[in-house]
Amino acid sequence: RAHGPHDHMTTCQLHLRSFQDGDTITVEPWRARAFPIIKDLVVDRSALDRIMQEGAYISAKTGTAPEANAILIPKEQSDTAMDAAACIGCGACVATCKNASASLFTAAKINHLNRLPQGKPEQHQRVKGMVDQMEAEGFGGCSFTGACEVECPEGISITNIAEMHNRYLRAKLFG
Repeated sequence: RAHGPHDHMTTCQLHLRSFQDGDTITVEPWRARAFPIIKDLVVDRSALDRIMQEGAYISAKTGTAPEANAILIPKEQSDTAMDAAACIGCGACVATCKNASASLFTAAKINHLNRLPQGKPEQHQRVKGMVDQMEAEGFGGCSFTGACEVECPEGISITNIAEMHNRYLRAKLFG
C-alpha cells in the first residue's frame, strides 16, 4: 500500500506504533515513469506541477475578496468542489495504479475549480490543457480499477475521473 496499512492516512501521519514487533516494513520510492528517482527515496514529482501549470487556477476577475465572497454557491455544489480540492498532490494514486495514471489527481484539480462559478469561464481551456499535459508527461491511461481511490489519503472518488472525461469530450467538441 502506498501510504501504509491504514485508510485515508499519509505516510507522514503513520506512527510506528501501528506495527507489531517483528513486522517487516518495506520503504521504497514510488515507481512511475513520470516520477524518476533522484536519489534513495526521493522522486521527481514535478510532472504534477506542470499539469497544474496548465490550468489549476482561476484568472477570471471576481473582484476583491468581499465581492468574490458575495457569489452564492449552493452547499452541495461547494461541498463537492471542496471534496475534490482536498487532493494534496502526494502521487499515491499514480504509484498504486497499474498504468501509472495521474487521472485522479488531474480530475480532482480540474473538478474543484470547474464546480465553482468562478471557474466556469475557463473550464474548457482548463480541462484541455491539463489533460493534454498529463498525457504529454507520460502518465498512463485510466482503466477504472479503483486502486487510486482506495489508496488516496483524502478519499477522493473516481467519479471525478468520469466527470473529467465528460468535460474533456465537451471541451473538444464545443470549446
